Amino acid sequence: MPLTFDDLLARARALPRGGRRAILGVAGSPGAGKSTLAECLVRELNGTGTPWVAHVPMDGFHLADAELDRLGRRDRKGAPDTFDAAGYAALLGRLREDTDGGAADGEIVYAPGFERVLEQPVAGAVPVPPSARLVVTEGNYLLLGTGAWARVRARLDEVWFCELAQAERVRRLVARHERFGKSHDDAVAWVRGSDERNAELVAATRDRADLVVPEGAMPVNRS
Repeated sequence: MPLTFDDLLARARALPRGGRRAILGVAGSPGAGKSTLAECLVRELNGTGTPWVAHVPMDGFHLADAELDRLGRRDRKGAPDTFDAAGYAALLGRLREDTDGGAADGEIVYAPGFERVLEQPVAGAVPVPPSARLVVTEGNYLLLGTGAWARVRARLDEVWFCELAQAERVRRLVARHERFGKSHDDAVAWVRGSDERNAELVAATRDRADLVVPEGAMPVNRS
């Protein structure tokens, strides 16, 4: 039987055990639908009751443009060395160490977010309450085995890899860049350059995933 979105919901729902917080990673190349899948999982699992699933994107750990300028990496924004990978791994470790079983008097953990219009990280933008027994985190490099990224995989209970046809993935990326202010020509140039270099690196990590999510199991992305 083909994998369905309902199958993904059931698998994610089963990850937390014995009151322990679990962390699910969603990886994939730029434009593959990671954010859409993560957001839909969180929304459907939380339903209308007390939220017990939180969404913590990796994008909050982008280095600020001022720091990228200082390092001479601004033209490669989105590459592995333009993120604070060690900080991301440390946050995942802190989330994973939660042992209070969701007690009401537990500690809220704040994660950084990412403002797409500004294309800048925003500190303390994502609260993870003690009631969150499952954290869904998504990003390109969850399965990368080099540098501080190697610490990330060890902190994740499972990692799923989103797989999407190349032409559709590129179409979505161009549309996203245009939506956030780039001209069509600039969007195409960025996708063919920086994004595709990163996509090749991410694709090479596919075999390290616990589950490959095909397009047929993904929620609809209308971008």
